[in-house]
Amino acid sequence: MAVQKEDQSTQTLGLHDELILMLLNEENGYFHQVPGWDLNCAVVGAVLADLSLRSRIDTDMASLFLLDATETGDPALDPMLKEIASEPVQRNAQYWIERLAPLAESVIDLTLDHLVGLGILEHHDGDYWTVAHTHRHAGLSDGSEDDTAGQFIKARISRAIFTNEIPDPRDVIIVCLVNTCDVFRFIFHLDDEAEERIEFICKMDLIGRSLAAAVSQNLASPALQRPPLTRKIPTVSLSKLLLNPHTRDGNLNALFGNLAEEYGPVFQVRPPFSKPMIFLAGLDTNRWVHKRGRMYLRARDYFSDFEKVYGASGVLPALDGADHFRLRKSLSPAYSRARLVAQLDQLYHHARKFMADWTVGDAYPATHMCRRMINAQISPLSVTVDTQDIIDDLIKYKERALSTHIVRVLPKFLLNTPAMKRRAKGVDVLLKRVQGVHTPAQRAGCPRNLADDLLSLNASDPQVVPESNLRFALSAALIASVYLGDAFSFALYAMASQPALSERIRSEADALFENGDPDGEDFSLSAIDVTHRFLMECLRMYPIVPMSMRNVMNSCVVEGYEISVGTRVYIAQAASHYMEDVFPDPFTFDIDRYQSPRNEHRSPGYAPFGLGTHTCLGSRWLELQLAVNVLMVSHYFTLEVSTGNDSLKFSPIPSMKPSKKLKFLVAEKRRELVV
Repeated sequence: MAVQKEDQSTQTLGLHDELILMLLNEENGYFHQVPGWDLNCAVVGAVLADLSLRSRIDTDMASLFLLDATETGDPALDPMLKEIASEPVQRNAQYWIERLAPLAESVIDLTLDHLVGLGILEHHDGDYWTVAHTHRHAGLSDGSEDDTAGQFIKARISRAIFTNEIPDPRDVIIVCLVNTCDVFRFIFHLDDEAEERIEFICKMDLIGRSLAAAVSQNLASPALQRPPLTRKIPTVSLSKLLLNPHTRDGNLNALFGNLAEEYGPVFQVRPPFSKPMIFLAGLDTNRWVHKRGRMYLRARDYFSDFEKVYGASGVLPALDGADHFRLRKSLSPAYSRARLVAQLDQLYHHARKFMADWTVGDAYPATHMCRRMINAQISPLSVTVDTQDIIDDLIKYKERALSTHIVRVLPKFLLNTPAMKRRAKGVDVLLKRVQGVHTPAQRAGCPRNLADDLLSLNASDPQVVPESNLRFALSAALIASVYLGDAFSFALYAMASQPALSERIRSEADALFENGDPDGEDFSLSAIDVTHRFLMECLRMYPIVPMSMRNVMNSCVVEGYEISVGTRVYIAQAASHYMEDVFPDPFTFDIDRYQSPRNEHRSPGYAPFGLGTHTCLGSRWLELQLAVNVLMVSHYFTLEVSTGNDSLKFSPIPSMKPSKKLKFLVAEKRRELVV
């Protein structure tokens, strides 16, 4: 099938490409409801059909024959062709689908990357994919500019099913494979006549019929989907846990990394009088969570009590599947790097205004200073209003709610003390302030921000963003200053404690700001190479969120360990940051990890923003704002770690931050601030 792009020569899609496009569900950004093993078998069937159409193999109901071992040049097809060519015994299609199914995940990844490269699909953070509506097919039947390559393929299959046209052999094969996955009912509205037509089409072509039969036979073999024997989950002794040096210094990421190296990727802790806590930690479990977690894990169970604290239900962190993707896609512009780039002048202004109050010779508590500096920027940029007078109350209330309802290290009644009730009123104060300035007349001509998007969604689609969720959504935007502020404090510590590295960052900062304020394009990777790698290493050594929680909704086997429905798992995604096999010499601050040929970050082992569908939506915004703040501090000041704070300790509950004892001394003011 030829697909044409306006600025690109005609490209050819294989059957595996077309199968992926048929199975893609744009409502949830992933595939229709096809179990992992079933999907793998169908993809292998598509690859074998592709090889047959390219005259590399032939197949019938009884056997599969090698005709030509010459490589096709397609990296999705050639590994399977090589496997078939190396087999001395002639086998049938069912054998090959079963044997090659473990290779299907790499084929899916290559196919998705290929379709993104052609501009047919768009990839979204969190591993979501949608059809790119800028990519048109030149031969569409109705000539509509709104038709996409994916829609064209579905239109072909629709014509085959709902008309009496004789379908092309490749369409017959697609119909056969999609039918084995039992997802036509999710793609089209089928009546009895259409279902009979599908069955008729599936009998038209010998290749399609034989491969579909082989796929179906493998789908009917549940023993293949799960190992016959699973291992017992090892238990970490409480003495080992309590005596670990990282329990004492608060570095939970290093603690979980140590435990994973000793006990394996899945282990459990049994606290007294509590349910066992099952942890997933390490490179392989990170890869599993990122690629397959959406099929087995969900967020709503652990988050529902927390969102109720704000009177909300169905907020973004509590959603899964299509609902999560829909809201995430709607809000993605508000959290994008482009949105921040458009307001860089305001970012510079608010940063300078805050730093203007710093006095040489004074020492400031790291966490408090950095959180307030970031909030002084995020608040006007995201919700238009100044919240410096209430941000401390919002933070303390939110951290108490996390400690009582998520981490559960405190009893719930401690959220209802008089002090906490007083701080909770800050949420309503924020909502009134935002609503007071977000009238159409007042916002005319202003840059669009997150509050605009939330209020617009509430007005246009109140089921997706009901008014009852605004208290949470707007306050959560400001609470981002906690996470970004704490990342900022770790970065300033790393810079202040390493003078030689600080000088290299300062050189980049001075070059950027020497001729005035830089624009977004000036923050290229070449211009801030050292700063960028420095911040990547900060996010590796000091990730703010050490783990995430999910409940198992479908029983699963992870690295040979079976985990049953209803189990709560603790995903220590940053444990791998401190594992020797992922990051050699993990306790050494080394920004060269991120240069070729090392590139140690190019695996799921590097996960400062989480994994899978709930990957941080604002990661690109965070990276730019963090870089701007580090560069501006370096340009205007020299900070030192205050005496007595040379050894960094962590305060890990409810999220990672430096110990309250850490302070920064303003040692030098390098130039005047013009506010």
